[in-house]
Amino acid sequence: MAVLEVVGAQVRIGDKQILHGADLSVDPGRLVAVVGPNGAGKSTLARAAAGLQRLSGGSVRWNGEDLGRIRARRLAMMRAYIPQRPRVPEGIVVREAVLIGRSPHLRPLERLGLGDRRAAEQAMERAGVLAFADRELVTLSGGELQRVQIAIGLAQEAPVLMADEPTSALDLGATSAMATLLRGLADDGLAVVLVVHDLALAAAVADEVVVISEGRSVACGPPAEVLVPAMLEEVWHVAAELETDGLGRTALHVRWLDAMAARSGVDG
Repeated sequence: MAVLEVVGAQVRIGDKQILHGADLSVDPGRLVAVVGPNGAGKSTLARAAAGLQRLSGGSVRWNGEDLGRIRARRLAMMRAYIPQRPRVPEGIVVREAVLIGRSPHLRPLERLGLGDRRAAEQAMERAGVLAFADRELVTLSGGELQRVQIAIGLAQEAPVLMADEPTSALDLGATSAMATLLRGLADDGLAVVLVVHDLALAAAVADEVVVISEGRSVACGPPAEVLVPAMLEEVWHVAAELETDGLGRTALHVRWLDAMAARSGVDG
């Protein structure tokens, strides 16, 4: 059974309908990448699935249970959500930040115990942040900070990790390291939901991709079957082709000048 199933999700914020009917399903040990153009509703779908954005229609079920029946503390033990732009408070070191991930496991007024500290250490080790565990968050690079966010999520010991654009501000090396980490977590049995712009990255790490366009899910399946030239043309309005070589290497070949010409009205 899917650990997360979203069916026909609709979200309205103010007078704007963001999602018109989006679906998402994730099984344990699978990495699902949610892709689509800017403004398509990818992050809104992830936030709605995580219980951070109210639905105006459709349903979200965690382990078969309706989201509306799950209290916040229990939901935090079922999924860890990594925001796109996390707050970076001053005066907080990495170790302290990761220990915050243990909050769902504590009763009111209960103090952190040895088991909590051990879980945080294991999370930091898995995310590769132990080497700078005593540094303040404000001193970290973008790649280091994103790894800390993953460590906080892992400290929750939730079976589902949801990451919203964790590579958006990273350089090539940090992006590769993040991709390896997320893929490894899925291989270890976690269900991973990755919201990402980079289609070549999605194709390299994901078991499935969900394409969101204008607030709707328009395709779902293995990357090689979904991210075909016709889909790239229909959704992203570019002439492009995704190439994979079976060794984990991917490349997106885009006719950049054709796209520029089409947008400017120049006949190419």
